[in-house]
Amino acid sequence: MNNEIFQHARSAYASKNYEAALAAYTQCLQDVSHPLAPGEMGLLYHQIGNCLVKLDDYNEAIHAYTQATADSVYDAVGAVNYNLGMAYAALHDYEDAVRHFEISVSDAKYDTPYKAYAAMGSALLKLGKSAEAGVAFRQAALDEGNPDPTKSLLNLGICFMALDRPSDAVTSYESALQFDMPPATRNKLFANLGQAYVACGQMQKAVSAFESALADKTYFLSDSANVDYQRAVGSVASGTSEMTAIMSPVSADMSGLDVPADGTPAYPVEDPYAYGNPQDAYYYNEPYGAEQMPGYAPDDRFFNASDEELEQWSKGLAKQDRKRRNVGLKILVFFIALILIALAAGVFLFTQGFGIPSQETVVEELFADPEAASSSVFAKDLSDEKIQSMLAAVEADPNATIDGVNKSMSESTAFVNAKTAEGGEVTYQISLVRDLIGWKVSNVELYFASQNQ
Repeated sequence: MNNEIFQHARSAYASKNYEAALAAYTQCLQDVSHPLAPGEMGLLYHQIGNCLVKLDDYNEAIHAYTQATADSVYDAVGAVNYNLGMAYAALHDYEDAVRHFEISVSDAKYDTPYKAYAAMGSALLKLGKSAEAGVAFRQAALDEGNPDPTKSLLNLGICFMALDRPSDAVTSYESALQFDMPPATRNKLFANLGQAYVACGQMQKAVSAFESALADKTYFLSDSANVDYQRAVGSVASGTSEMTAIMSPVSADMSGLDVPADGTPAYPVEDPYAYGNPQDAYYYNEPYGAEQMPGYAPDDRFFNASDEELEQWSKGLAKQDRKRRNVGLKILVFFIALILIALAAGVFLFTQGFGIPSQETVVEELFADPEAASSSVFAKDLSDEKIQSMLAAVEADPNATIDGVNKSMSESTAFVNAKTAEGGEVTYQISLVRDLIGWKVSNVELYFASQNQ
């Protein structure tokens, strides 16, 4: 590759002369006097795609990025596919955008997967797939490389509201409050939090959240948020600040910061995928030192719902897609098989006398401190007198040895050797009975070898 032309192209790109950079990168690609080394074709097409994006020519950018992915030696798979996804999203082709974001996050060498996860979440929301979007936003949030999780927490809350899960939305919004953010973002957050509180029937908290949003007098509630605010104020004034029934916000405003979340493919005036968006004016370096195109500024952090819960919602919302790929049945069969195997293993272990705590653990606890163990290791149907009678014969010995345990499903017998304070040795036969999944002592008696003769 002609390094002189390449450096000229990079300088032109850095100075925002994208037409000159495009011409230089193209010249570098076509210069037959300087053959390209392995991977350099992918690099040049990658940079050409970046220039075309800057020039708002997304169709040609997609063509260039696709050529970059065809170079098997070029290893910036995650970065190129992220750019491809962003270009498709700029054309409102969210299906293809999601496909490339998925490829991007699967690349172990891609060092900023939170960007692709957050962009994927936005695209999925545009497709009305709120549950799947929530999973993506959560992944973006949990990425330790994510420098600012507030927007993703907002978007995660939006997903929960769209799924009619306001209590989880509250958790997401409240988690976002621990991070620094611009006043306008914080005001929006409090307004969204207020509507989530209303949906949960927590009217006093809703009033406080709405008043926090309005405190600096720079923020105005949307019509739906204002209705919820008045509803909350009325409930508090009438003495019903806590509602037992969960309420639905009136036409809840769930537009958030970046994306609509009502399940409809609405396109805001300031499209979050627009590469000229001044809010997204940061760059990151790719392996060859050239700058990436600006990324979608994602965010999200912790929420208290499990992956499995969201994925269950996702199954319902994406049912047709999964039928077409015929994977839903396979996944179901796989999990049923796992459950059956686990149940079979549990039943087998139970019949063989295994338990939690085990017989050995109970016996060790008894001899380590007999008095302390009197309230924990003995069967519940034993009287206090019976327990004290058995304890009187037990020599405290933290190092007592268990010579063997005869196990069955409901009863077990352990043989224990304990040292006396005088240095002698005493052997015990400890009878145990099943207590739910664990074991309890039912009898303690001295054992003599002659008993077996």
